[in-house]
Amino acid sequence: MSLKTLARQLKNVALLTGTFTLRSGRTSHYYFDKYRFETHPGLLRAVARELAAMLPEGVQRLAGAELGGVPLATALALQTDLPFVIVRKASKGYGTDRRIEGPMEAGERVVLVEDVATTAGAALDAVEALRAAGAGEVSVLLVLDRQEGAAEAFAAAGVPCRALFTSESLGIAAG
Repeated sequence: MSLKTLARQLKNVALLTGTFTLRSGRTSHYYFDKYRFETHPGLLRAVARELAAMLPEGVQRLAGAELGGVPLATALALQTDLPFVIVRKASKGYGTDRRIEGPMEAGERVVLVEDVATTAGAALDAVEALRAAGAGEVSVLLVLDRQEGAAEAFAAAGVPCRALFTSESLGIAAG
């Protein structure tokens, strides 16, 4: 599937219009519902194929933050044969009581795979958890950058970030 076709299909399947409150607390006239494409095998496979082509050289491990990043990390791991870890929002206080689930060696180059970023708050929290667990260089791959401050936040934090799509590239008006 071409990138143009993928963009059109993602927009047709996942773009909702109305009034929505985002994780950041902002109100928006559109919502890109990640679960609508992450639960669609053909779209998830196509997204993983495109993200695989964007991976930086030398990456040793993938990471997906719960909940939306986990299907993406899984699909990308299956596409690339790279191992992955799951980043919890918080440790659970039982079992292993970890925020990072799955093995990761100290100093590994990790790519965090994220679905949608508005301000990058959740992704940067996951990056910090990975670093605290011993990850080396951490970069981020996004499916969609809403272009509402995420790129600037990643840059300010010194975290390399690339997006498969932006709101602009999908033809979605800001806000």
